Amino acid sequence: MYSDKVMDHFRNPRNVGEIVDPDGVGQVGNPKCGDIMKIYIKVENDIIRDIRFKTFGCASAIASSSMATEMVKGKPLREAWDLSNRAVAAALDGLPPVKMHCSLLAEEAIHQAINDYRERMGLEPWKEGPGHFAELEEHGH
Repeated sequence: MYSDKVMDHFRNPRNVGEIVDPDGVGQVGNPKCGDIMKIYIKVENDIIRDIRFKTFGCASAIASSSMATEMVKGKPLREAWDLSNRAVAAALDGLPPVKMHCSLLAEEAIHQAINDYRERMGLEPWKEGPGHFAELEEHGH
């Protein structure tokens, strides 16, 4: 059973579409379930100024895309990078256990979009895992 928030973001998804000339694009898919998620970002001064998505998938995949874009829009890239799939699922008042992978797709698509932006700017991509930013600050980046 889906929560009211999942159904709302599925029936009335926010930030649907694509950005012409995006600063970064991330696309992920899960061959096991067939969900495909593509996220586009526009960045100004290291802030996500606009974010859009196109998702082919179930209600949980669409709702996770919608909620994740709402949660990172207007945020600094570092903060957006730290968005976890658990935070997305919690913001949706939970997802069925068999659908948690949908929120993980949203997290991964945002990571890919941010790294695509960083690579276009001639910067090193960020790596997954805790402690990454402490490591950056130690090296003066």
